[in-house]
Amino acid sequence: MYYLGVDLGGTNIAAGVADESYQLIAKTSRKTHIPCSNEEICEQLAGSVKETLEKAGLTLNDIPYIGVGSPGTVNRETGVIEYANNLKFKHLPLQNLLEEKLNKKVILENDANAAAFGEYKAGALKGAKIGVAITLGTGIGGGVIIDDKILTGSNFAGGELGHTVIEAKGRPCTCGRRGCWEAYASATGLIRSTREAMEKDRSSALWTVAHGDLNNVDGRTAFQAMREGDATAKAVVDDYIYYLACGVINIINIFQPDILCIGGGISHEGDPLMVPLKEQVAKEVYSKYSSKQTVICRAKLGNDAGILGAALLGE
Repeated sequence: MYYLGVDLGGTNIAAGVADESYQLIAKTSRKTHIPCSNEEICEQLAGSVKETLEKAGLTLNDIPYIGVGSPGTVNRETGVIEYANNLKFKHLPLQNLLEEKLNKKVILENDANAAAFGEYKAGALKGAKIGVAITLGTGIGGGVIIDDKILTGSNFAGGELGHTVIEAKGRPCTCGRRGCWEAYASATGLIRSTREAMEKDRSSALWTVAHGDLNNVDGRTAFQAMREGDATAKAVVDDYIYYLACGVINIINIFQPDILCIGGGISHEGDPLMVPLKEQVAKEVYSKYSSKQTVICRAKLGNDAGILGAALLGE
């Protein structure tokens, strides 16, 4: 048996074929061209599916369904993407449209939920009764798995962990609120904090790392300058970890998961991120006196989590 999953993003459409051991045997990626019509997005997805199957030496007859992970509020029952701000989708009946185009069953899910499901099936959350996956990217993606099922909420908008407020009346968020966790602890939030620190301290090594240009700042800049001994950079990283921990503590206090894994580019910083994060969580989490504590770890599947999770949605 083979499974095909598609991770629809605002920048790229990534797809892959997995075997019965949940190993990806073929992967493809192509640029996402948006905004576009409903027909055009279906053409892009169909092209990605066909290309990936061809690369794997398979046909549509060799797979039971196509799994698709998409940003936004995804109604899995109706197969409609009700809203995805970055992709400019509103009430897009993607499941029906893609099924008609490919004559194959399609299962649709939120992309962060799909990534969490991938980690649950074959990654860092494997074996957890309650598992939470966090992805630190442009925003903060969140997925919660409870008893082998994705927690979607009554309206399929559950698990939007990045849009919990950690700083009342704080930074504006793309969702319309102020002070969201995403506005501080995403890669975008870290980039903003780094640039603000650079503008206040023109002598900081942050400028050297960024080659003297604020536009060159990314999620690695502050960590790199910190490793070079820059005090301003260390302050940026310390603040970032503080905000990240605030959200992680909130999640643990709510769900008390067996495992909470963190993915995304920033997670690649490893111990300089994870060690102080765990220390702060251990001090402040409400369950600190419990005999059992949530295991906090890095995600294992990287960019493959969304593809693999989408591929296994029908399992």
